[in-house]
Order: sequence, then C-alpha cells, then structure tokens
Amino acid sequence: MNERPLLPRNPGPDWGFRFLQQVQRVPRWFLQPLLAVGTWVAVGLMPAQRRHSRAYLVRVLGRRPGLADVWRHFQAYLEFLLLRLRVAGGAPVMCALEPENAGVFEALMASGEPALFGTFHFGHSDLLGFALAQRGRRVAMVRLRVTNSEDTAMLEQQFRGAVSFIWVNEPENLLFAMKSALERGDSLALQCDRLHSSRTEGFDFLGARRRFPFTIYHLALMFELPVIFCLGLPDGRGGTRIDVSPLFRPDPNLGRDSNLQRGRDHFQAVLARLETRVRQHPMLWFNFLPLNAELPEDATKPVASIG
Repeated sequence: MNERPLLPRNPGPDWGFRFLQQVQRVPRWFLQPLLAVGTWVAVGLMPAQRRHSRAYLVRVLGRRPGLADVWRHFQAYLEFLLLRLRVAGGAPVMCALEPENAGVFEALMASGEPALFGTFHFGHSDLLGFALAQRGRRVAMVRLRVTNSEDTAMLEQQFRGAVSFIWVNEPENLLFAMKSALERGDSLALQCDRLHSSRTEGFDFLGARRRFPFTIYHLALMFELPVIFCLGLPDGRGGTRIDVSPLFRPDPNLGRDSNLQRGRDHFQAVLARLETRVRQHPMLWFNFLPLNAELPEDATKPVASIG
C-alpha cells in the first residue's frame, strides 16, 4: 500500500504565526522597528526565497535589485501576513470595488448564482474568499494544504459555515469535493498562478510565454458556471481595493473547443491586467518561488501535466 506523501510546509519556524499574533500587541511605535529587524532576519535565513525574489525583481524592475529591494519584497509580504492574522482574529475585511466592471460583479453577487472566482498570489487577493463570505456568499477555497498554516485554520474557524477549504494535494478527492461544493450552492475560489493543476497552457506574462493553470475554464464548461477574476490591492488605509475582470460565461451555442478558445482569450486579458498591476506594485507579487516556466512563443496547445 502506498503511503500518503508528507505534506509540504511554509518556510519559517513552526512558531512563526503564533509569534506574529503576539507581536501585534506591542505598541505601534515599537512594532515597526521590530518588524523591520525581523524582516532582515527572514531575508538572511531564507536563501531559496531570497534567490527567487531576486530573480523575479530582475524581471519586473528591469535592473539588478539590491538587498534593500529584496527586503522591501519580504516586508510587503510580512505586512500582508499580519493583515491575514488580524482578519483571522475577527477584524472585518474592508473592501471597496474599483469602478471598472463593478456593475458586473454586483450583478453576479445579487444573482446568488454559484461562480468560479479566480485570483492570484498578489496583494490582498488571498482575502477574496473571506470578503465574499462577508457579502453573503458561501465559498470553498481551493488551496494547497501545508503543515504549519495556523492562520488557515483560524480563518476557517472565524468564517465557519461560510468558508471551507478544498485541498489540491488530495487529488483523489479533488473533483468530488468541488462538485459537492457547487451542488450545495457554494462558489469556488481558485488561485490561478501556481502550478498545482494538471491542466496547464501557455500564456504571455512578464515578457515570456509561461505555463499557467487553466483548470478554472474546464470547470466552467463542466458545470456551466461563470468565471470572474479579482485582484486585491491595499488602499493605504488598512483596507482593500478590489479590481474585477470582465465576466466569462460559457456559450451553450458553441462547442467545447470554441468555448475553451474564448477562455484562453479571457485569461490572456486577465494576465495582461495582472501584469499591469504587478509592474505598478512589484513588491506585491507574493510568489517566493521560481517564475512560471517559460515556453516557446508558439506554444498554444495544452502542455503536459505536472502531476
């Protein structure tokens, strides 16, 4: 009998989340210098993440980044982690919609129709599911289960009944769990940048043809549901501005291939929108991993599964 593989873990010590919870209780005048020092410690103790940060910043900044640039990248992520912990502790998710496509988003929310909400590891986007829950949506968030993610457990407890999690590293249950969530009227929230999916295709992003998961559009066709992407950007006052994409809806009068091509066009436009935001706010790209693998420029067909 094959044993279940060990779960991956977040970088950093097992006590990291508990420490961040406690450190927020210190006076603000002392917290900022403390976090600055802590960020330097993280930069020093996480060589792999530091290397991937540098490689990404070279691409997005168009120059060789200094150590201070890497520190700012780490610091931005630390500030987001603190926000996640505040939300997990009961703080509301304060969101406002960007005007463009806001009407489409509001109409979808008012309809009560289950939908596929796509997002990326960028800015405050990881709070999308909890923001939707505050708007009366039940959301199943498709995520990678890791061993040392106490914030996820806290968030699930905080939003109990409105937010649940489906784990991509339990592939034997994945499709059944998504189908069950949709049948009970939940929406799905999927992050569409990291390559956990077996359905990937090539798209233009940050100056190259890169591999991205395309599963969300196959799900849209399978369950006849709309797809909409949301990006969360800090508003500078502790809240979040939500940038919404146009809506993709499968056309029942078209065949599968035509609908998938429409999905490709939609996702490429979403990635162009994301790239604009990434170049405006380069420190908010929270993937301390290698950039999505480059493909030949003419790679338009689905590429091989990564497992």
